[in-house]
Amino acid sequence: MAEKQKDLKTIRIFDTTLRDGEQSPGASMNIDEKLRIARQLQKLNVDVIEAGFPIASDGDFEAVKKIAQTIKGPEIAGLARANTHDITRCWEAVKYAEGKGRIHTFIATSIIHMKYKLKMPPEAVLRAAIKAVELARHFTPNVEFSCEDAVRTDLKFLAEVVAAVIDAGATTVNIPDTVGYTIPFEYFNIIKYLKENVPNIDQAVISVHCHNDLGLSVANSIAAIQAGAGQVECTINGIGERAGNCSLEEFVMALRTRSDILPFRTNVVTEQLTPASRLLTTVTGIVVQPNKAIVGANAFAHEAGIHQHGMLCEKTTYEIMTPESVGLKTSLLVLGKHSGRHAFKKRLEEMGYALDDDVLNKAFERFKTLADLKKEVFDEDLDAIVADGVQGEEKFKLEHITVTCGSFAIATATVQISTFGEMSRTAGLGDGPVDATLEAIKKLTKTKAKLKQYNVGAITGGTDAQGEVTVRIADGDRTAIGRGASTDIIEASAKAYIQALNRLERGKGEKKTDMHDAVTP
Repeated sequence: MAEKQKDLKTIRIFDTTLRDGEQSPGASMNIDEKLRIARQLQKLNVDVIEAGFPIASDGDFEAVKKIAQTIKGPEIAGLARANTHDITRCWEAVKYAEGKGRIHTFIATSIIHMKYKLKMPPEAVLRAAIKAVELARHFTPNVEFSCEDAVRTDLKFLAEVVAAVIDAGATTVNIPDTVGYTIPFEYFNIIKYLKENVPNIDQAVISVHCHNDLGLSVANSIAAIQAGAGQVECTINGIGERAGNCSLEEFVMALRTRSDILPFRTNVVTEQLTPASRLLTTVTGIVVQPNKAIVGANAFAHEAGIHQHGMLCEKTTYEIMTPESVGLKTSLLVLGKHSGRHAFKKRLEEMGYALDDDVLNKAFERFKTLADLKKEVFDEDLDAIVADGVQGEEKFKLEHITVTCGSFAIATATVQISTFGEMSRTAGLGDGPVDATLEAIKKLTKTKAKLKQYNVGAITGGTDAQGEVTVRIADGDRTAIGRGASTDIIEASAKAYIQALNRLERGKGEKKTDMHDAVTP
Protein backbone atom coordinates (compact mmCIF):
# COMPACT_ATOMS: atom_id res chain seq x y z
CA MET A 1 0.00 0.00 0.00
CA ALA A 2 2.86 2.35 0.86
CA GLU A 3 4.47 1.72 -2.54
CA LYS A 4 1.14 2.36 -4.24
CA GLN A 5 0.75 5.68 -2.42
CA LYS A 6 4.15 6.83 -3.72
CA ASP A 7 2.90 6.39 -7.30
CA LEU A 8 -0.12 8.64 -6.74
CA LYS A 9 -0.10 12.34 -7.68
CA THR A 10 -0.74 14.54 -4.63
CA ILE A 11 -3.64 16.97 -5.08
CA ARG A 12 -3.45 20.10 -2.94
CA ILE A 13 -6.56 20.82 -0.86
CA PHE A 14 -7.50 24.50 -0.63
CA ASP A 15 -10.21 24.85 2.02
CA THR A 16 -12.49 27.88 1.67
CA THR A 17 -14.99 27.07 4.44
CA LEU A 18 -14.07 30.29 6.25
CA ARG A 19 -14.50 32.44 3.13
CA ASP A 20 -16.87 31.00 0.55
CA GLY A 21 -18.52 28.73 3.11
CA GLU A 22 -19.18 31.66 5.42
CA GLN A 23 -21.01 33.38 2.57
CA SER A 24 -23.89 30.91 3.04
CA PRO A 25 -26.88 32.91 4.33
CA GLY A 26 -26.81 32.92 8.13
CA ALA A 27 -23.43 31.16 8.34
CA SER A 28 -21.33 34.15 9.41
CA MET A 29 -18.92 33.46 12.26
CA ASN A 30 -17.15 35.61 14.79
CA ILE A 31 -13.37 35.55 15.25
CA ASP A 32 -13.36 32.88 17.96
CA GLU A 33 -15.61 30.61 15.90
CA LYS A 34 -13.43 31.07 12.82
CA LEU A 35 -10.36 30.22 14.87
CA ARG A 36 -11.99 27.03 16.17
CA ILE A 37 -12.74 25.95 12.59
CA ALA A 38 -9.20 26.88 11.50
CA ARG A 39 -7.71 24.72 14.27
CA GLN A 40 -9.79 21.79 13.03
CA LEU A 41 -8.61 22.44 9.46
CA GLN A 42 -5.07 22.31 10.82
CA LYS A 43 -5.85 18.86 12.27
CA LEU A 44 -7.28 17.86 8.88
CA ASN A 45 -3.93 18.87 7.39
CA VAL A 46 -5.36 20.80 4.46
CA ASP A 47 -2.72 22.52 2.34
CA VAL A 48 -4.29 25.99 2.23
CA ILE A 49 -6.87 27.71 4.45
CA GLU A 50 -8.64 30.62 2.79
CA ALA A 51 -9.38 32.47 6.02
CA GLY A 52 -11.60 35.23 4.67
CA PHE A 53 -12.03 38.37 2.59
CA PRO A 54 -10.02 40.97 4.56
CA ILE A 55 -11.47 44.02 2.80
CA ALA A 56 -15.07 42.94 3.49
CA SER A 57 -15.12 44.19 7.08
CA ASP A 58 -12.91 44.99 10.06
CA GLY A 59 -14.09 41.74 11.66
CA ASP A 60 -13.08 39.68 8.64
CA PHE A 61 -9.68 41.40 8.54
CA GLU A 62 -9.05 40.65 12.22
CA ALA A 63 -10.14 37.03 11.79
CA VAL A 64 -7.74 36.46 8.89
CA LYS A 65 -4.95 38.17 10.82
CA LYS A 66 -5.61 36.10 13.96
CA ILE A 67 -5.64 32.85 11.99
CA ALA A 68 -2.39 33.81 10.22
CA GLN A 69 -0.80 34.50 13.61
CA THR A 70 -2.07 31.31 15.23
CA ILE A 71 -2.30 28.42 12.76
CA LYS A 72 0.85 26.50 11.87
CA GLY A 73 1.24 24.17 8.91
CA PRO A 74 -1.28 25.16 6.22
CA GLU A 75 -0.77 28.23 4.06
CA ILE A 76 -3.15 31.06 4.97
CA ALA A 77 -4.86 32.82 2.08
CA GLY A 78 -6.97 35.94 1.89
CA LEU A 79 -9.20 36.94 -1.01
CA ALA A 80 -8.81 40.27 -2.80
CA ARG A 81 -10.40 41.84 -5.84
CA ALA A 82 -8.02 43.04 -8.53
CA ASN A 83 -7.38 46.49 -7.09
CA THR A 84 -4.69 48.12 -4.98
CA HIS A 85 -6.79 48.67 -1.85
CA ASP A 86 -8.01 45.06 -1.63
CA ILE A 87 -4.59 43.54 -2.26
CA THR A 88 -2.78 45.79 0.21
CA ARG A 89 -5.39 45.09 2.89
CA CYS A 90 -5.16 41.37 2.21
CA TRP A 91 -1.40 41.36 2.66
CA GLU A 92 -1.68 43.29 5.92
CA ALA A 93 -3.73 40.34 7.25
CA VAL A 94 -1.89 37.31 5.83
CA LYS A 95 1.67 38.56 6.27
CA TYR A 96 1.75 37.12 9.79
CA ALA A 97 1.67 33.55 8.46
CA GLU A 98 5.48 33.22 8.69
CA GLY A 99 6.22 32.87 4.99
CA LYS A 100 3.00 30.98 4.26
CA GLY A 101 0.70 33.90 3.50
CA ARG A 102 -1.07 33.78 0.14
CA ILE A 103 -2.78 36.61 -1.74
CA HIS A 104 -5.69 35.28 -3.81
CA THR A 105 -6.82 37.95 -6.26
CA PHE A 106 -9.50 37.70 -8.93
CA ILE A 107 -11.41 39.40 -11.70
CA ALA A 108 -14.25 38.18 -13.93
CA THR A 109 -13.36 37.09 -17.47
CA SER A 110 -16.66 35.91 -18.99
CA ILE A 111 -18.46 38.11 -21.52
CA ILE A 112 -21.59 38.29 -19.37
CA HIS A 113 -19.63 39.46 -16.28
CA MET A 114 -17.42 41.89 -18.17
CA LYS A 115 -20.41 43.47 -19.94
CA TYR A 116 -23.00 43.65 -17.19
CA LYS A 117 -21.05 43.66 -13.91
CA LEU A 118 -17.62 45.11 -14.59
CA LYS A 119 -18.65 47.19 -17.62
CA MET A 120 -15.09 46.75 -18.90
CA PRO A 121 -13.78 45.58 -22.28
CA PRO A 122 -11.59 42.45 -22.38
CA GLU A 123 -8.41 44.51 -22.88
CA ALA A 124 -9.04 46.46 -19.67
CA VAL A 125 -9.77 43.26 -17.75
CA LEU A 126 -6.51 41.75 -18.96
CA ARG A 127 -4.55 44.83 -17.87
CA ALA A 128 -6.25 44.82 -14.46
CA ALA A 129 -5.41 41.15 -13.97
CA ILE A 130 -1.73 41.67 -14.81
CA LYS A 131 -1.49 44.75 -12.60
CA ALA A 132 -3.13 42.95 -9.67
CA VAL A 133 -0.76 39.99 -9.85
CA GLU A 134 2.29 42.26 -10.19
CA LEU A 135 1.22 44.20 -7.08
CA ALA A 136 0.52 41.01 -5.09
CA ARG A 137 3.87 39.61 -6.22
CA HIS A 138 5.51 42.72 -4.77
CA PHE A 139 4.37 41.51 -1.32
CA THR A 140 4.82 37.73 -1.66
CA PRO A 141 5.78 35.07 -4.22
CA ASN A 142 2.72 33.08 -3.12
CA VAL A 143 0.10 34.55 -5.45
CA GLU A 144 -3.06 32.90 -6.75
CA PHE A 145 -5.14 34.42 -9.51
CA SER A 146 -8.74 33.46 -10.32
CA CYS A 147 -10.53 33.99 -13.62
CA GLU A 148 -14.01 34.44 -12.19
CA ASP A 149 -16.72 32.62 -14.21
CA ALA A 150 -13.98 30.89 -16.18
CA VAL A 151 -16.20 28.14 -17.59
CA ARG A 152 -18.35 30.73 -19.42
CA THR A 153 -15.28 32.57 -20.70
CA ASP A 154 -14.15 32.45 -24.33
CA LEU A 155 -11.39 29.83 -24.34
CA LYS A 156 -8.90 31.90 -26.36
CA PHE A 157 -9.32 34.87 -24.04
CA LEU A 158 -9.11 32.58 -21.00
CA ALA A 159 -5.83 31.16 -22.26
CA GLU A 160 -4.52 34.67 -22.91
CA VAL A 161 -5.35 35.78 -19.36
CA VAL A 162 -3.84 32.66 -17.80
CA ALA A 163 -0.59 33.04 -19.74
CA ALA A 164 -0.37 36.75 -18.85
CA VAL A 165 -0.91 36.33 -15.09
CA ILE A 166 1.63 33.51 -14.95
CA ASP A 167 4.15 35.79 -16.70
CA ALA A 168 3.26 38.46 -14.12
CA GLY A 169 4.14 36.08 -11.27
CA ALA A 170 1.08 34.01 -10.32
CA THR A 171 2.12 30.60 -9.02
CA THR A 172 -1.44 29.23 -8.84
CA VAL A 173 -4.13 29.91 -11.44
CA ASN A 174 -7.72 29.12 -10.54
CA ILE A 175 -10.27 28.15 -13.21
CA PRO A 176 -13.51 28.35 -11.21
CA ASP A 177 -16.99 27.20 -12.14
CA THR A 178 -18.39 30.19 -10.28
CA VAL A 179 -22.05 29.49 -11.04
CA GLY A 180 -22.03 25.68 -11.06
CA TYR A 181 -22.76 25.59 -14.80
CA THR A 182 -20.36 23.09 -16.33
CA ILE A 183 -20.51 19.30 -16.53
CA PRO A 184 -17.57 16.88 -16.14
CA PHE A 185 -16.53 16.21 -19.75
CA GLU A 186 -16.78 19.93 -20.61
CA TYR A 187 -14.68 20.92 -17.59
CA PHE A 188 -12.12 18.23 -18.47
CA ASN A 189 -11.81 19.72 -21.95
CA ILE A 190 -11.40 23.28 -20.59
CA ILE A 191 -8.48 22.25 -18.39
CA LYS A 192 -7.04 20.14 -21.21
CA TYR A 193 -7.28 23.13 -23.59
CA LEU A 194 -5.31 25.30 -21.18
CA LYS A 195 -2.67 22.61 -20.71
CA GLU A 196 -2.23 22.43 -24.48
CA ASN A 197 -2.54 26.12 -25.39
CA VAL A 198 -0.86 28.10 -22.58
CA PRO A 199 2.91 27.92 -23.22
CA ASN A 200 3.93 28.65 -19.61
CA ILE A 201 1.18 26.59 -17.92
CA ASP A 202 3.75 24.30 -16.26
CA GLN A 203 5.04 27.27 -14.24
CA ALA A 204 1.86 27.38 -12.14
CA VAL A 205 -0.48 25.00 -10.36
CA ILE A 206 -3.92 24.80 -11.97
CA SER A 207 -6.62 25.11 -9.32
CA VAL A 208 -10.35 24.44 -9.64
CA HIS A 209 -13.22 25.83 -7.60
CA CYS A 210 -16.59 24.24 -8.36
CA HIS A 211 -20.02 25.30 -7.17
CA ASN A 212 -22.79 22.76 -6.79
CA ASP A 213 -25.77 24.38 -8.54
CA LEU A 214 -26.31 21.28 -10.69
CA GLY A 215 -25.06 18.85 -8.04
CA LEU A 216 -21.86 18.17 -10.03
CA SER A 217 -19.17 20.00 -8.03
CA VAL A 218 -17.36 16.86 -6.83
CA ALA A 219 -17.64 15.14 -10.21
CA ASN A 220 -16.38 18.25 -11.98
CA SER A 221 -13.43 18.55 -9.59
CA ILE A 222 -12.47 14.92 -10.26
CA ALA A 223 -12.71 15.52 -14.02
CA ALA A 224 -10.45 18.55 -13.65
CA ILE A 225 -7.65 16.72 -11.86
CA GLN A 226 -7.86 13.96 -14.47
CA ALA A 227 -7.15 16.69 -17.05
CA GLY A 228 -4.16 18.03 -15.12
CA ALA A 229 -5.37 20.32 -12.30
CA GLY A 230 -3.25 20.11 -9.15
CA GLN A 231 -5.37 21.93 -6.53
CA VAL A 232 -9.04 21.60 -5.59
CA GLU A 233 -10.89 24.29 -3.65
CA CYS A 234 -13.64 22.95 -1.40
CA THR A 235 -15.48 23.34 1.90
CA ILE A 236 -16.48 21.19 4.87
CA ASN A 237 -19.99 19.79 4.35
CA GLY A 238 -19.96 21.48 0.94
CA ILE A 239 -21.34 24.74 2.37
CA GLY A 240 -21.12 27.95 0.39
CA GLU A 241 -23.07 30.41 -1.68
CA ARG A 242 -26.33 29.20 -3.25
CA ALA A 243 -26.11 25.37 -3.54
CA GLY A 244 -22.65 25.32 -1.99
CA ASN A 245 -19.20 24.18 -3.07
CA CYS A 246 -17.34 20.98 -3.75
CA SER A 247 -17.58 18.94 -0.54
CA LEU A 248 -14.12 18.39 0.95
CA GLU A 249 -15.03 15.08 2.57
CA GLU A 250 -16.69 13.69 -0.57
CA PHE A 251 -13.81 14.64 -2.86
CA VAL A 252 -11.10 13.35 -0.52
CA MET A 253 -12.84 10.04 0.17
CA ALA A 254 -13.61 9.52 -3.53
CA LEU A 255 -9.87 9.65 -4.25
CA ARG A 256 -9.02 7.42 -1.30
CA THR A 257 -11.73 4.85 -2.03
CA ARG A 258 -11.18 4.67 -5.81
CA SER A 259 -7.40 4.97 -5.98
CA ASP A 260 -7.57 1.87 -8.19
CA ILE A 261 -8.75 4.04 -11.09
CA LEU A 262 -7.95 7.54 -9.79
CA PRO A 263 -4.15 7.81 -9.40
CA PHE A 264 -4.34 10.66 -6.90
CA ARG A 265 -4.02 11.25 -3.18
CA THR A 266 -4.29 14.13 -0.70
CA ASN A 267 -2.53 15.01 2.54
CA VAL A 268 -5.83 15.14 4.45
CA VAL A 269 -6.09 13.18 7.71
CA THR A 270 -9.41 11.57 6.88
CA GLU A 271 -10.08 10.49 10.47
CA GLN A 272 -10.72 14.18 11.21
CA LEU A 273 -13.52 14.52 8.64
CA THR A 274 -16.43 13.67 10.93
CA PRO A 275 -15.16 15.89 13.80
CA ALA A 276 -14.77 18.73 11.28
CA SER A 277 -18.29 18.24 9.96
CA ARG A 278 -19.80 18.20 13.44
CA LEU A 279 -17.84 21.23 14.58
CA LEU A 280 -18.99 23.27 11.58
CA THR A 281 -22.62 22.27 12.23
CA THR A 282 -22.24 23.27 15.88
CA VAL A 283 -20.78 26.67 14.99
CA THR A 284 -23.10 27.62 12.12
CA GLY A 285 -26.29 25.77 13.03
CA ILE A 286 -26.52 24.53 9.43
CA VAL A 287 -27.57 20.90 9.81
CA VAL A 288 -26.22 18.14 7.56
CA GLN A 289 -28.99 16.07 6.00
CA PRO A 290 -29.05 12.44 7.27
CA ASN A 291 -28.30 10.99 3.83
CA LYS A 292 -25.28 13.27 3.24
CA ALA A 293 -22.37 11.25 1.84
CA ILE A 294 -19.48 10.46 4.21
CA VAL A 295 -20.63 12.47 7.26
CA GLY A 296 -24.44 12.15 7.28
CA ALA A 297 -26.12 10.32 10.16
CA ASN A 298 -27.20 7.52 7.81
CA ALA A 299 -23.95 7.25 5.85
CA PHE A 300 -22.99 4.09 7.74
CA ALA A 301 -26.44 3.03 8.94
CA HIS A 302 -27.99 -0.24 7.79
CA GLU A 303 -31.65 -1.05 8.39
CA ALA A 304 -32.76 -3.47 5.67
CA GLY A 305 -32.62 -7.11 6.74
CA ILE A 306 -30.59 -8.17 3.71
CA HIS A 307 -28.06 -5.44 4.36
CA GLN A 308 -27.81 -6.32 8.03
CA HIS A 309 -27.23 -9.98 7.17
CA GLY A 310 -24.51 -9.01 4.71
CA MET A 311 -22.84 -6.76 7.27
CA LEU A 312 -22.81 -9.57 9.83
CA CYS A 313 -21.13 -11.85 7.33
CA GLU A 314 -18.62 -9.35 5.87
CA LYS A 315 -18.73 -5.55 6.27
CA THR A 316 -17.39 -4.89 2.78
CA THR A 317 -20.60 -6.34 1.30
CA TYR A 318 -22.28 -2.99 1.93
CA GLU A 319 -19.55 -0.59 3.10
CA ILE A 320 -17.04 0.71 0.57
CA MET A 321 -15.07 2.49 3.30
CA THR A 322 -14.84 2.00 7.04
CA PRO A 323 -16.56 4.37 9.48
CA GLU A 324 -13.25 4.62 11.35
CA SER A 325 -11.51 5.97 8.23
CA VAL A 326 -13.63 9.14 8.42
CA GLY A 327 -13.43 9.50 12.21
CA LEU A 328 -16.75 7.87 13.04
CA LYS A 329 -16.86 5.62 16.11
CA THR A 330 -19.13 2.61 15.62
CA SER A 331 -19.16 1.36 19.22
CA LEU A 332 -22.63 1.03 20.72
CA LEU A 333 -21.29 1.76 24.18
CA VAL A 334 -23.00 4.98 25.23
CA LEU A 335 -22.70 7.33 28.18
CA GLY A 336 -25.35 7.44 30.89
CA LYS A 337 -26.08 8.89 34.30
CA HIS A 338 -23.58 6.56 36.00
CA SER A 339 -20.68 7.70 33.83
CA GLY A 340 -17.96 9.77 35.47
CA ARG A 341 -16.14 12.92 34.46
CA HIS A 342 -13.12 11.00 33.15
CA ALA A 343 -15.21 8.90 30.76
CA PHE A 344 -17.06 12.03 29.67
CA LYS A 345 -13.82 13.90 28.94
CA LYS A 346 -12.30 10.96 27.07
CA ARG A 347 -15.35 10.60 24.84
CA LEU A 348 -15.28 14.31 23.98
CA GLU A 349 -11.58 14.05 23.11
CA GLU A 350 -12.33 11.09 20.83
CA MET A 351 -14.94 13.27 19.11
CA GLY A 352 -12.36 15.99 18.49
CA TYR A 353 -13.19 18.42 21.31
CA ALA A 354 -10.44 19.98 23.44
CA LEU A 355 -12.13 21.90 26.26
CA ASP A 356 -10.45 23.75 29.09
CA ASP A 357 -11.34 22.69 32.63
CA ASP A 358 -13.92 25.41 33.20
CA VAL A 359 -15.83 24.72 29.98
CA LEU A 360 -15.50 20.97 30.56
CA ASN A 361 -16.95 21.22 34.08
CA LYS A 362 -19.94 23.20 32.84
CA ALA A 363 -20.48 20.76 29.97
CA PHE A 364 -20.31 17.85 32.44
CA GLU A 365 -23.00 19.47 34.58
CA ARG A 366 -25.27 19.74 31.52
CA PHE A 367 -24.46 16.13 30.66
CA LYS A 368 -25.47 14.88 34.12
CA THR A 369 -28.70 16.88 33.94
CA LEU A 370 -29.50 15.35 30.55
CA ALA A 371 -28.52 11.84 31.68
CA ASP A 372 -31.14 12.07 34.45
CA LEU A 373 -33.77 12.80 31.79
CA LYS A 374 -32.95 10.04 29.29
CA LYS A 375 -31.53 6.54 29.46
CA GLU A 376 -28.76 6.88 26.91
CA VAL A 377 -26.66 9.86 25.85
CA PHE A 378 -25.33 9.60 22.31
CA ASP A 379 -22.55 11.42 20.46
CA GLU A 380 -25.09 13.72 18.85
CA ASP A 381 -26.32 14.65 22.34
CA LEU A 382 -22.75 15.48 23.34
CA ASP A 383 -22.37 17.73 20.29
CA ALA A 384 -25.46 19.63 21.43
CA ILE A 385 -24.19 19.84 25.02
CA VAL A 386 -20.88 21.33 23.90
CA ALA A 387 -22.64 23.70 21.48
CA ASP A 388 -24.74 25.08 24.35
CA GLY A 389 -21.60 25.92 26.32
CA VAL A 390 -19.36 27.58 23.74
CA GLN A 391 -21.43 30.53 22.68
CA GLY A 392 -19.27 32.97 24.66
CA GLU A 393 -20.60 36.13 26.25
CA GLU A 394 -24.00 36.92 24.78
CA LYS A 395 -26.38 39.83 25.15
CA PHE A 396 -29.43 37.66 25.81
CA LYS A 397 -29.56 34.56 27.99
CA LEU A 398 -32.58 32.32 28.61
CA GLU A 399 -33.35 31.84 32.30
CA HIS A 400 -36.83 30.29 32.71
CA ILE A 401 -39.88 29.28 30.67
CA THR A 402 -43.35 28.33 31.87
CA VAL A 403 -45.98 27.37 29.30
CA THR A 404 -49.67 26.58 29.60
CA CYS A 405 -51.60 25.24 26.64
CA GLY A 406 -54.31 22.81 25.66
CA SER A 407 -57.01 22.08 23.10
CA PHE A 408 -59.44 24.51 24.81
CA ALA A 409 -56.94 27.11 26.01
CA ILE A 410 -54.97 29.92 24.42
CA ALA A 411 -51.28 29.04 24.66
CA THR A 412 -49.49 31.29 27.14
CA ALA A 413 -45.76 31.43 27.80
CA THR A 414 -44.01 33.24 30.62
CA VAL A 415 -40.35 33.80 29.80
CA GLN A 416 -37.52 35.24 31.85
CA ILE A 417 -34.26 36.26 30.20
CA SER A 418 -31.20 38.24 31.24
CA THR A 419 -29.88 41.05 29.08
CA PHE A 420 -26.22 41.52 29.96
CA GLY A 421 -27.13 40.13 33.38
CA GLU A 422 -30.24 42.27 33.96
CA MET A 423 -33.32 40.10 34.50
CA SER A 424 -36.68 40.75 32.84
CA ARG A 425 -39.84 38.70 32.49
CA THR A 426 -43.03 38.85 30.46
CA ALA A 427 -45.79 36.69 29.05
CA GLY A 428 -46.82 36.07 25.47
CA LEU A 429 -49.85 34.57 23.74
CA GLY A 430 -49.73 32.50 20.59
CA ASP A 431 -51.30 29.89 18.36
CA GLY A 432 -49.31 27.24 20.21
CA PRO A 433 -46.64 26.92 22.92
CA VAL A 434 -43.75 27.66 20.55
CA ASP A 435 -45.45 30.70 19.05
CA ALA A 436 -46.30 32.01 22.52
CA THR A 437 -42.72 31.50 23.72
CA LEU A 438 -41.20 33.33 20.75
CA GLU A 439 -43.72 36.17 21.14
CA ALA A 440 -42.63 36.63 24.75
CA ILE A 441 -38.96 36.67 23.71
CA LYS A 442 -39.71 39.27 21.04
CA LYS A 443 -41.25 41.52 23.69
CA LEU A 444 -38.30 41.17 26.06
CA THR A 445 -35.61 41.70 23.40
CA LYS A 446 -37.56 44.34 21.46
CA THR A 447 -36.42 42.68 18.26
CA LYS A 448 -37.83 43.51 14.87
CA ALA A 449 -36.34 40.41 13.28
CA LYS A 450 -38.69 38.15 11.35
CA LEU A 451 -38.70 34.36 11.63
CA LYS A 452 -37.96 33.00 8.15
CA GLN A 453 -37.46 29.32 8.87
CA TYR A 454 -38.20 26.90 11.71
CA ASN A 455 -37.08 23.26 11.65
CA VAL A 456 -37.41 20.67 14.39
CA GLY A 457 -36.16 17.11 14.66
CA ALA A 458 -34.94 14.50 17.11
CA ILE A 459 -31.19 14.28 17.61
CA THR A 460 -31.43 10.61 18.56
CA GLY A 461 -34.15 7.96 18.68
CA GLY A 462 -36.64 7.22 21.44
CA THR A 463 -39.31 9.19 23.27
CA ASP A 464 -36.66 10.62 25.58
CA ALA A 465 -34.59 11.98 22.68
CA GLN A 466 -33.32 15.51 22.66
CA GLY A 467 -35.23 17.70 20.26
CA GLU A 468 -33.13 19.91 18.01
CA VAL A 469 -34.52 23.16 16.64
CA THR A 470 -32.93 25.30 13.95
CA VAL A 471 -34.30 28.74 13.14
CA ARG A 472 -33.39 31.36 10.58
CA ILE A 473 -34.29 34.99 11.30
CA ALA A 474 -33.83 38.17 9.28
CA ASP A 475 -33.52 41.82 10.23
CA GLY A 476 -33.35 43.88 7.06
CA ASP A 477 -30.59 42.46 4.88
CA ARG A 478 -28.95 40.57 7.75
CA THR A 479 -29.82 36.98 8.54
CA ALA A 480 -28.74 34.62 11.31
CA ILE A 481 -29.19 30.97 12.15
CA GLY A 482 -29.75 29.66 15.68
CA ARG A 483 -29.66 26.10 16.96
CA GLY A 484 -30.97 24.76 20.26
CA ALA A 485 -31.33 21.31 21.79
CA SER A 486 -33.27 20.00 24.79
CA THR A 487 -35.53 17.14 25.78
CA ASP A 488 -38.19 19.90 25.95
CA ILE A 489 -38.90 21.11 22.43
CA ILE A 490 -40.23 24.45 23.73
CA GLU A 491 -36.94 25.11 25.53
CA ALA A 492 -35.01 24.03 22.42
CA SER A 493 -37.03 26.51 20.34
CA ALA A 494 -36.31 29.34 22.79
CA LYS A 495 -32.58 28.51 22.86
CA ALA A 496 -32.39 28.47 19.06
CA TYR A 497 -34.26 31.77 18.73
CA ILE A 498 -32.12 33.52 21.35
CA GLN A 499 -28.90 32.20 19.79
CA ALA A 500 -29.99 33.64 16.44
CA LEU A 501 -30.80 36.99 18.08
CA ASN A 502 -27.37 37.05 19.72
CA ARG A 503 -25.73 36.40 16.37
CA LEU A 504 -27.65 39.30 14.85
CA GLU A 505 -26.53 41.51 17.75
CA ARG A 506 -22.88 40.54 17.21
CA GLY A 507 -23.12 41.60 13.57
CA LYS A 508 -24.68 45.01 14.22
CA GLY A 509 -21.48 46.79 15.14
CA GLU A 510 -19.36 45.37 12.37
CA LYS A 511 -18.56 47.81 9.60
CA LYS A 512 -18.93 46.34 6.13
CA THR A 513 -17.17 47.53 2.98
CA ASP A 514 -19.39 48.15 -0.03
CA MET A 515 -18.65 45.21 -2.30
CA HIS A 516 -20.74 46.51 -5.23
CA ASP A 517 -22.47 43.14 -5.47
CA ALA A 518 -19.18 41.48 -6.38
CA VAL A 519 -19.49 37.79 -7.12
CA THR A 520 -16.54 35.78 -5.83
CA PRO A 521 -14.93 32.68 -7.28
